[in-house]
Amino acid sequence: MAGSRGPLCSRCKLCCCCSERETRTPEELTILGETQEEEDEILPRKDYESLDYDRCINDPYLEVLETMDNKKGRRFELVKWTVVFAIGFCTGLVGLFVDFFVRLFTKLKYGVVEASVEECSQKGCLGLSLLELLGFNLTFVFLASLLVLIEPVSAGSGIPEIKCYLNGVKVPGIVRFRTLVCKALGVLFSVAGGLFVGKEGPMIHSGAVVGAGLPQLQASSLRKIQINFPYFQSDRDKRDFVSAGASAGIAAAFGAPIGGTLFSLEEGSSFWNQGLTWKVLFCSMSATFTLNFFRSGIQFGSWGSFQLPGLLNFGEFKCSDSDKKCHLWTAMDLGLFVVMGVIGGLLGAIFNCLNKRLAKYRMRNVHPKPKLVRVLESLLICLVTTVVVFVASMVLGECRQMSFSKHVRNDSYQQVRTEDVNSSMKTFFCPNDTYNDMATLFFNPQESAILQLFHQEGTFSPVTLSLFIVFYFFLACWTYGVSVPSGLFVPSLLCGAAYGRLVANILKSYIGLSHIYSGTFSLVGAAALLGGVVRMTISLTVILIESTNEITYGLPIMITLMVAKWTGDFFNKGIYDIHVDLRGVPLLEWETEVEMDKLRASDIMEPNLTYVYPHTRIQSLVSILRTTVHHAFPVVTENRGNEKEFMKGNQLISNNIKFKKSSILTRAGEQRKRSQSMKSYPSSELRHMCDEHIASEDAAEKEDLLQQMLERRYTPYPNLYPDQSPSEDWTMEERFRPLTFHGLILRSQLVTLLVRGVCYSESQSSANQPRLSYAEMAEDYPKYPDIHDLDLTLLNPRMIVDVTPYMNPSPFTVSPNTHVSQVFNLFRTMGLRHLPVVNAVGEIVGIITRHNLTYEFLQARLRQHYQTM
Repeated sequence: MAGSRGPLCSRCKLCCCCSERETRTPEELTILGETQEEEDEILPRKDYESLDYDRCINDPYLEVLETMDNKKGRRFELVKWTVVFAIGFCTGLVGLFVDFFVRLFTKLKYGVVEASVEECSQKGCLGLSLLELLGFNLTFVFLASLLVLIEPVSAGSGIPEIKCYLNGVKVPGIVRFRTLVCKALGVLFSVAGGLFVGKEGPMIHSGAVVGAGLPQLQASSLRKIQINFPYFQSDRDKRDFVSAGASAGIAAAFGAPIGGTLFSLEEGSSFWNQGLTWKVLFCSMSATFTLNFFRSGIQFGSWGSFQLPGLLNFGEFKCSDSDKKCHLWTAMDLGLFVVMGVIGGLLGAIFNCLNKRLAKYRMRNVHPKPKLVRVLESLLICLVTTVVVFVASMVLGECRQMSFSKHVRNDSYQQVRTEDVNSSMKTFFCPNDTYNDMATLFFNPQESAILQLFHQEGTFSPVTLSLFIVFYFFLACWTYGVSVPSGLFVPSLLCGAAYGRLVANILKSYIGLSHIYSGTFSLVGAAALLGGVVRMTISLTVILIESTNEITYGLPIMITLMVAKWTGDFFNKGIYDIHVDLRGVPLLEWETEVEMDKLRASDIMEPNLTYVYPHTRIQSLVSILRTTVHHAFPVVTENRGNEKEFMKGNQLISNNIKFKKSSILTRAGEQRKRSQSMKSYPSSELRHMCDEHIASEDAAEKEDLLQQMLERRYTPYPNLYPDQSPSEDWTMEERFRPLTFHGLILRSQLVTLLVRGVCYSESQSSANQPRLSYAEMAEDYPKYPDIHDLDLTLLNPRMIVDVTPYMNPSPFTVSPNTHVSQVFNLFRTMGLRHLPVVNAVGEIVGIITRHNLTYEFLQARLRQHYQTM
C-alpha cells in the first residue's frame, strides 16, 4: 500500500488523508478492501465485478417470451443437451491430448536418463546423467513458465478461480480460449519437467473453459471467426455450462462421473437446480467414455473395449489367493483409520499453513518484480527438485528383493496392470533381481508410483518411505503456487499413499499385525492427506470409490475424510479457500453467522446512490458513466409529494446514514483513486470535497462533514425534466429529494443504447425512439463496449434517452429493516448482483452489492453496531 500513497496525495493533495492511512481502523480497512497490516490479512478487494445471474425482465426479453411456445421450448432444450454432450466430448479430448504428450515426453526423458545411469554407474560419470536430467526438466519447466507469462491466470490448478466464478465473481481471463491453450500445454510441460504437480487438477479448469466457450461458439482470441449462434448469451446460461465442464474435467481425470457431478455440486456451484443435475451427470459420462474409448484404443489397440476410464485409476484391490487370512479391511481397522485421519488432517493443516506463508511471500517479493523473476523461481524449484530426486535415489535408496504376483487374473486389463506395476520397478545401482525402492518412487510417473504403493507386493523400507514423505511433502508445498500450471490432487495422493504404506509396514513389522492388507492402508493414507489439504468430503469419497471400483472401501474412506476434515478445520481453511482469500475475492459462503442478525439492511447498504431518470439527456448519461465505476443504476423519479415530510425527518431513511466523520474524506479519496485507475475522471462532487479541504482546514472543521455528505447524498443530476441543466448552486432541498424507485438498469445496457444511437430529440416523443430487440442487446456479449471507447462526436448531447423499455422494472428488493440473514439468503440463493433497499412508500434509500455481504464487511459493521449501542 505504500506505493499507492504518493500518487494519491500528489493528485488530490490530501496530506491528512495520507497520514490517516497509518491510523485507519480495521472497519475502514475492511470497507475499502485493503490489507490490515497488523494481522497481515488480505481483505476483499472492490475491483472484482459480479456476474449477472439474475434475469432482466425488460421489454425486449418479454418480446422473446411472447414468441416462445412448447415447440420452441423443446428445441431449445434439445440444443442444450447437444451442447452438454459436446462439452463432455471436447473435455475428454483435452484430457487425451494432455495424457498422450505427458506419456510421450516422460518416456523420452526417462529412456535417455535410465540408459545413461546404467552406463555411467559402471564408468563413474553419474554427473553427466544428472546434467541430462536437468536439461530435460529445466527445458520443460521453462516452457511451462513462458506459457504462464502469456496468460498469468493459467497458473496453478484453477480450482479456486472456477469456484469464484461459479460463486458469481468475475475473475478476468479465467474462461478464455487462450487460457485453455496455455493451461493444457503448460501442465503437460510441468508434469514432464519433473515438478511435484499433477495434471488431474487443471483438467477441472480446462473443462470449465470448454463449458464457457463452446456454447457461445466464439472466443475473444479468435475474433475473425464469427458464427451466428443466438443461444445462451447470458451469464446465467454460461454458469450452468461451466458447472458441467468442471464436472466433466474431474470425471475425465479420475474416471468418476458421479464423483465429478458431486464435486461440482459440493465445491463448485453456488447455484443449483434439479434440471441441471442430470445434464451435468450426462456431461461427465460423455467426458469419461470419450477419454476411455480413445485411450483404450491407442494403448491396447482394442477400440471400444473401455479399459482405461480416467487419467488416474487405482486398479483393483485383491488379496492373494494363497493368503486365506488376508482381508481388505476389518472392523478392528476402523480405529486405526480414525487415527490416520487425525494425522492426515494435521499434516494437511501444516501443508496449508506453510503454503499460505509462501504465497504471501511471493505476493510481496516475487510478483511485484519483473516477470522474469517468476520464471527464475520456477527454474530454481525445478533444479532443487531434480537434484533431490537424483541424489536421494542414488544415495538413500535400498535394494529390495523383487516379488511377482501369483494371483494374476485372466482378463487382459489386469494382466497389463500387473505388468505395469512390475516393470516400473527401477534397478538403479542394484544387482539383478532386486530393485531400488527410492528410485522406484522417484523415477516413475506419479500415477505409476501410486500404483506401486497400492499394489506392489514387495516391501518398501520404512526409512525410504519416511524420507520420501518428507522430501515430497515440502517440495510439493513449495511448488504449489509457483508460476506454472499445476495440480495438487495427485501429489497429495502420492504423499498420502506413502504415509499409509509406512503405517502398514510398521504395523506388520513391529506390532505383528500380519493380517492387514498394505494396499488398503495406503489408500486410506492417500485419502487422509488429500482430505486434510482440500477438505472435501462427499465428492472426494465417491471419486476414490469410483477410482478403486471397490464399494466396500466406502465406509473407511468416508470416516477417514470426515476425521481429516474436522481435524484440519480446527486449525485453518482448505487450500483452495486459502488461495481465494489471498486473492481478495469477495466470495460469499453458504450462510452468515447467527450474530450477524443484529444488523439490518440499513446498516450494511450503500446510501450514496448514483441514479438516472426515465428520460435522461445523453450529456448526463455520458457524464455519469465516465465519472463512476458502478455497474447498475436505479431508475427514479422525484417524489415531490413527500418532500416536506421527508425534510422534517423521516426516521426510516435518515437513520440509515451512519458514517464516521473521519472516514468521509478517506472514502472520497479512495473513490477518486479507483476512478482514475479505471480511466475515469473524478466526479465534481469528489473534486469539490478535496478542494474544500485544501482551501482551508479551519473551514472544514467548522462545517459539519456529516452534513456535507447528507447534502451530497445523491449525485448532481437530479433534474426530472430533460430541459433543465445541472447546476452546482442547488440548495439542500433541490439536492435532497426523496426518490421513487422504478427499476434498475445496467451499465452495459446504457452503453449499448448510446453506441447504437437509441435516443430521441426534444421536439419528438419517446415513441419515436428506435427499439432494440433482445438479440441486439445481447449481440456484444460477453465483451460489451466501454464508455471510454465511445466516439462523442457522433452523439448530440441534447438528445434524450428513454431507458424504461430496457430497465428491469421488477428486481428483487428489501426493506431497510430486513435482517442480514434474510438479505444474505435472498442475495445468495437468487444469484443477485445488486439488491436495492426500498422503504415503505417506494423510495429507494440504498443498494446492497456483494461487497456489502462479505464476512469481513459484516464483521466491521457489527463492531460499529456495538460501538454505537
